[in-house]
Amino acid sequence: MQSDVVLERLMTLHPKVIDLTLDRVWRLLEALGNPQDKLPPVIHIAGTNGKGSTQAMIRAGLEAAGKRVCAYTSPHLARFNERIRLADGLISEEALLSVLEECEAANGGAPITYFEITTVAALLAFSRDQADYLLLEVGLGGRLDATNVIAKPALTAITPVSKDHEQFLGNTVGAIAGEKAGILKSGVTGVIARQVDEARDVIEARAEIVGAPLTIAGQDWDAHEDHGRMVFFDENGLFDLPLPNLIGAHQVQNAGTAVAALRVLGFDEAACVAAVSKAEWPARMQRLRMGPLVDAAADRDLWLDGGHNAAAGHALAEALGRLPDRPLHLICGMLNTKDVRGYLTPLAARAEHLHAVSIPGEANTLSAAETAAAAQDVGLKASEAADVAAAIAATPQDCRILICGSLYLAGRILQTES
Repeated sequence: MQSDVVLERLMTLHPKVIDLTLDRVWRLLEALGNPQDKLPPVIHIAGTNGKGSTQAMIRAGLEAAGKRVCAYTSPHLARFNERIRLADGLISEEALLSVLEECEAANGGAPITYFEITTVAALLAFSRDQADYLLLEVGLGGRLDATNVIAKPALTAITPVSKDHEQFLGNTVGAIAGEKAGILKSGVTGVIARQVDEARDVIEARAEIVGAPLTIAGQDWDAHEDHGRMVFFDENGLFDLPLPNLIGAHQVQNAGTAVAALRVLGFDEAACVAAVSKAEWPARMQRLRMGPLVDAAADRDLWLDGGHNAAAGHALAEALGRLPDRPLHLICGMLNTKDVRGYLTPLAARAEHLHAVSIPGEANTLSAAETAAAAQDVGLKASEAADVAAAIAATPQDCRILICGSLYLAGRILQTES
């Protein structure tokens, strides 16, 4: 596609993949006439885990209420177009090419990272679409993220904060929470998911400094599972809702954040029911049902998940424990920037064996040997495989297979299975 050619050129404009500052973004936005000031009401979402799922639930609720919704997320899984959802669906190739070329021309070859210029392209596309809301997911951190250019969003939300991207955000949960809390704005309500004490304290302190009112899980609202239902309650009352159709206890918490956001925005119970029951989000405990890998798996269940840090490993282990009992084999590929042992430790108690693969086409992939060694370090039997297909062939009959460890690996799988 022509857009892929432009995207490859945009990757060469800065020597670093990540270089957190807003100076280059502000410069380009100014050159384009400040499209960030012409957006529909923005719901800005930060956090370590659950941003995408929470965004998908809020979108499902808004759309069920008849609202036209745009959404921005990253990274994409199979196609770049997935990052930019306009009110009528994913951005077309023609429209994507147009905004990319417009941004490239306005930038004039100046240094800018790939994420920065593509985020500006997304904001340009959103500024020209007729929508009622824009769901804007932070890429990394929050304070210096390229999405943090909205002066007065309608709402902000912070999903659970844990350790990830320490080389950019700090090596403590408190430091990372401080970066996430950078999206809070004066007079704009922040919906805060349940946090560890260190993160919550930092978020509350930042909110007080900027004058942002907060509604906090465990204090102002809460959500939990009860007898196969999800119970949500806040100061305005209680909702008896279905369990989220996204699998795992952590999705109950994500759904709670989504429902709390919808309540702050004034939406009714019907929108909240739709949020938890109609949301779809690929590569989050997704059962694969068709494609060559499914055919190769034959009578073995084949699942896919893109979680990649220690908190995601714990959530995934819990979700797996809720499935009908069946021997579990992991096919795992991870990036060398992740805490592979922290991710695998909670999974070691669930799985019989890990088949380690490298992620094709990723310069920062861990080798299969490195991933296998990390698995063995945490007490999980492991072996290397040439690729995912070979790993599937090495699993026993009548088992459950989970392909996991990276959104980049998940994207390769979805490209294969689509």
